Formats: sequence, C-alpha cells, structure tokens
Amino acid sequence: MLLSLGMALLALRTGLALRRARAGRTPRPPRGRRRHLRLAKPAVAMLVVGFAAGPLSSAWLRGWEPLRSFHGAVGLLAALFFAAAALAGRRLEGGRSRAFGAHALLGGAGLLLGALAAIAGLSLLP
Repeated sequence: MLLSLGMALLALRTGLALRRARAGRTPRPPRGRRRHLRLAKPAVAMLVVGFAAGPLSSAWLRGWEPLRSFHGAVGLLAALFFAAAALAGRRLEGGRSRAFGAHALLGGAGLLLGALAAIAGLSLLP
C-alpha cells in the first residue's frame, strides 16, 4: 500500500504541474499528461485492490470483523475518493468533462485519507 500511495503522490505532483501550466504560470511539462496517467492508473488500481484485500485478510487471517477499526473506515473513504477521482479522470481523458478542479480535489482528498489510513494501520500491526 505504501508503494501505491507513493505512486499516487507522484501522480499528484505531475497533476499539479499540469494545473500550473494550464493556469499559465509555468510552461507545460513535456509528456506531463502521459506521465500523470502512467502513474495514476496503476496507483489507483493497486489502492483499490489493496483496499479489497484488507477486509478479506482481517476476517480470514485474524478473525476480526472487517471495517470495524478507524483504519478500515478511513481506508474505505480513501478508496471511495480515489475511485471518484479515477472516474472523473476518465471523463477528462475522454474529453467528456472539464472538471479539472473536482478531479484534483478528489485525488488530493484520497491521498490525504490514504496517508491517514496508513498511519492508523500501524496500530494494527502484530
């Protein structure tokens, strides 16, 4: 999960560079959009798969009730925000939307919630 959060952070960084260029404050980074997509798509896929594996492993390996911890609740929110950012990104990529701001807010919130979930998960380690 930390690798996927790191990739999401790099995707955020490239996305912010694209945003600054769109606002006219900096030149457009070469291949910036392609780099953003190359980082963000696998990061979100890994995060969603990792989120799905969490409740399964907590129930199967530890006998816990899934999503009963703060870590689980925040992880669920993070997964939802990442999925919403991915859906908004697909619409942007296909030219069916211009909601760059909403996409950025959803992705940023997902990243912050994912970091909080990672910190909260430290208390669950054996």
